[in-house]
Amino acid sequence: MTDYEEEQNNEIEALAAIYPEEFTVLSSEPHSFEIRLASDNADDDDEETVVRATLQCTYTPTYPDEAPITEVTSSEYLEDEDITSILELCQEQVEENLGMAMVFTMVSVVKDKLNEKVDEIKKQQQELEERLEEEERAKQRAEEAKKFTGTPVTIETFIAWKKTFDEEISKKKKKTLEVVVEDNKKLTGRQLFEQDQSLDDSEVAFLEEEGDSVVVDESLFQELDDLDLEEELDIEEDG
Repeated sequence: MTDYEEEQNNEIEALAAIYPEEFTVLSSEPHSFEIRLASDNADDDDEETVVRATLQCTYTPTYPDEAPITEVTSSEYLEDEDITSILELCQEQVEENLGMAMVFTMVSVVKDKLNEKVDEIKKQQQELEERLEEEERAKQRAEEAKKFTGTPVTIETFIAWKKTFDEEISKKKKKTLEVVVEDNKKLTGRQLFEQDQSLDDSEVAFLEEEGDSVVVDESLFQELDDLDLEEELDIEEDG
């Protein structure tokens, strides 16, 4: 005849020794206890993602020939589907170990599940970071592309641009003309003549525009070589 009470007490003592900080007795009739479990990275000081689960077991009168009542009473970083998966894993261990102390094997598969969840979360975090980085790079490429993309031209925008352009050109021409006029005021006749060779014909051109032809009588002039400039100068000095 199986002494269920003794087997249950023996397993409780063993579990308390294996998990001294995690194991807590909840009641003795019926035997009920909880074990607070955490993923293996819980001891890392700089680790932020630690998956936790509290597994509660209550013995039935004929345990281990009968399955214990198993629950997950609290958790961190576990979704509902994860908790369902944990309970299914525990049930598999019950079916494989019925008739023997089985809580330790149940705890082991739960720990494995927590570690898998850590890997899953880290993978998701990495994928998220990579996606955000890619989105940022795409945003930067779009900003760079804008620098080489002109504003679409419509009839309205062209007319507005043409009006502004014409006004700017008109202002520049006016300013340039004012500067030229002002500078010309400061020049002597000789400087004006040297600046614009067309000025020597300006009076002739003006008369021709008025309809008058200009006729030069060459007989009125003498060759410079025939003039007695020294004699004229002496006469002026005597005078």
